[in-house]
Amino acid sequence: MPSLENRQFIEIEKPVKELVDQLKELRKMAEKSSKIDYTPMLTQIEQSILEKRRELTQNLTSWQKVQLSRHPDRPYTLKYIDKMCTNFVEIHGDRGVRDDKAMVGGFAQLGEETVMIIGQQKGINTKMRQLRNFGMANPEGYRKALRLMKLAEKFNKPVITLIDTPGAYPGLEAEERGQGEAIAKNIYEMIRLKVPVICVIIGEGASGGALGIGVGDKVLMLENTWYTVISPESCSSILWRSWEKKEVAADQLKLTPDHMYKFGLVDGIVPEPAGGAHWDYDEAAQLLKKELLPIIAGLKQVDPQQRINDRIERYSKMGFWDEL
Repeated sequence: MPSLENRQFIEIEKPVKELVDQLKELRKMAEKSSKIDYTPMLTQIEQSILEKRRELTQNLTSWQKVQLSRHPDRPYTLKYIDKMCTNFVEIHGDRGVRDDKAMVGGFAQLGEETVMIIGQQKGINTKMRQLRNFGMANPEGYRKALRLMKLAEKFNKPVITLIDTPGAYPGLEAEERGQGEAIAKNIYEMIRLKVPVICVIIGEGASGGALGIGVGDKVLMLENTWYTVISPESCSSILWRSWEKKEVAADQLKLTPDHMYKFGLVDGIVPEPAGGAHWDYDEAAQLLKKELLPIIAGLKQVDPQQRINDRIERYSKMGFWDEL
């Protein structure tokens, strides 16, 4: 994770930033002077930072959770793979058009389990974000993901998908190459996969971009993430012709993990380190790994056809409606 010197802070983290600035100044003073023992003061400020981080995420609004899910220091798919797994072998290309850098995946060792792990990757700096298209996959990205899932099915290995995207790429060329068809086919095929499938929203879970790798036996959300049909900004621009109502839109969309769990759209909420996953990559990855392993073990005990039937029944029941 970034050092204190390189760490970035968003608006809601202002109280933590003030304490971090104090800590950096105190460390500089400690380096310059050997006559005064600064250890007790350093320990006290470090403890205050930890307490403030805990306070920060206790009563977040829906919009603040959206902001935290987009934190520039937040770990992305490849970071989780690096921290959770060993022997990761990335597989490239859709065998049709090209290798979409916004979608990554391959076989990896998760504990004692060999799994196929697939997810969207946003990029850690400006150059990489452009290369990864800000985590917005083209049709070939979804076709690559499906190719990897079918490969996992061939070798009877569980599939884990890590979702973090502002949406599928909406460009003209993506539509020309069948963006809607690629996502629809993934949804159809994921319902029918014979191996266990676990989907995890690790950041942004927006629209069809998330659904394209989001159909599984179990769906989890990290504590500071969101999952909905449209981003708050886009919703605001459609309903109010302006982005100024994005906070209202975020609240009305009911997009936070607690709402999704209450609606029965996700099966569990994975805790994050104090203040968010960007504060401790190792802890964030281990907390997720701790949730995944028992789920995989449980799903492997279920007959493949029963898993498929359960999946179909699960997604058929989703939503609220009235019959007249």
